[in-house]
Amino acid sequence: MSQRAQFPYQFDGRGRSSDVDEASWIRGLIEQVLFTTPGERVMRPDFGSGLRELVFAPNSPELAATTQFLVQGALQQWLDDLVLVESVEVEAVESSLTVTVQYLIRRSETRLRDSFTREAGA
Repeated sequence: MSQRAQFPYQFDGRGRSSDVDEASWIRGLIEQVLFTTPGERVMRPDFGSGLRELVFAPNSPELAATTQFLVQGALQQWLDDLVLVESVEVEAVESSLTVTVQYLIRRSETRLRDSFTREAGA
């Protein structure tokens, strides 16, 4: 299995790009999709999920359902060739937003469940 560049980009002890395994690389890709605001990337203005703006929205069952739909759609749009998204759970507590994603890495058929948390203003 080939190694992938670490996210965020770092250097190893030899001064080369730090590598990670496929599961860690994909986790980094999911984090990029979740916390990139559409319009933030010049060459891909529709990349991202818009999730960061929702940290400030009033918490409600409707917001949770909308957020789950938004996140699942963004992950499917940008990472469908790498992962099969099985479930998305969103929890907003005060100024913190936690998204838990259960997914299957298509290449290795490895099932993972990862949580991603962002504070307002981060």
